Amino acid sequence: MKKPAILFLENGHHFKGFSLGAIGTSGGEVCFNTSMTGYQEILTDPSYSGQIITMTTPQVGNYGVNPEDIESDKIQARGFIVREASPIHSNYRANQGLHDYLNQSEIVGIQGIDTRSLTRILRDEGAMNGIISSDDLDLSSLRRKLELVPEMTGQDLVQEVTCQRTWTWPSRKTEHSYRVIALDLGIKHNIIRQLSENGCEVTIVPATTSAEEILALEPDGVFLSNGPGDPEPVDYAIETVKSLLGKKPIFGICLGHQILSLSLGASTYKLKFGHRGGNHPVRNQLNGKVEITSQNHGFAVKPSSLPEHLEITHVNLNDGTLEGVRCKNIPAFSVQYHPEASPGPHDSRYLFKDFISMMDTHAKKN
Repeated sequence: MKKPAILFLENGHHFKGFSLGAIGTSGGEVCFNTSMTGYQEILTDPSYSGQIITMTTPQVGNYGVNPEDIESDKIQARGFIVREASPIHSNYRANQGLHDYLNQSEIVGIQGIDTRSLTRILRDEGAMNGIISSDDLDLSSLRRKLELVPEMTGQDLVQEVTCQRTWTWPSRKTEHSYRVIALDLGIKHNIIRQLSENGCEVTIVPATTSAEEILALEPDGVFLSNGPGDPEPVDYAIETVKSLLGKKPIFGICLGHQILSLSLGASTYKLKFGHRGGNHPVRNQLNGKVEITSQNHGFAVKPSSLPEHLEITHVNLNDGTLEGVRCKNIPAFSVQYHPEASPGPHDSRYLFKDFISMMDTHAKKN
């Protein structure tokens, strides 16, 4: 028999469904993702730390999961919400079903609810905290438990996902290798793969690593990774980047983009419901081309706060938000979206080559 479960939102709305994954109770910020595929990569993306993910596509789990399509060493999301979890899976690479995968990882989920209605609430009222439970169905009790779940704004979630020790991912190219230091704010494996395939030996260091320690490793460039939550509390990384500006080429993605912008004097703000999915159109302001991008973020950089030496390179065509910046006077640039796109389109992978070119140019000048 299916075990009942409840999703309770901070605005008082609740949805009754059935348990998916582990039996228990879990709270976090409820958001939605419009991707049609890639649920395993989404679940294991460290940028989702502290969040409960709603998939808008109606059926999830039909191709199972496998050991290769992971973006970190575990599921990072606090919970998972789907309309229907496929009871069977079929794919030659799969070694496990979605329900068993969630259960094994002790992730609480819910299925059988109207995800269209839930998504409409989140779009109209904004992303909000919620709690999923399959062992406590009392609404009053869930309301009390939900009050203990911290708000996303002001949280430093990077400390929950950054690596605890330095480690290295070798370059896939042997003829010439660039040494890149990646500041791990919650890095995805596929970002490292893209750097590796473009000839970079990537040394991943904890988010608290100082500029002096990074420079001592004699890198050709510094990469600022994606990551979860509010960028402003991550002041230690902001200070590190301030000390690196102009000394080494810098490339940032997602949270790394926000950290770079903050280090240069810009400010950030929380989006109403964020951008999460694999189909967001972005215009490259430098060449006029439109890229279909993969995105996952709840905060953004405020365009009006940019200093004069920082120019806008990319703009979101859905809502006009800032999606990329470039320094005019030093080798540093960043984008809000995910050019490694796992899952998602590959329109923006040229940015990794741009980073390579920037490192080449900087090396010739020095």
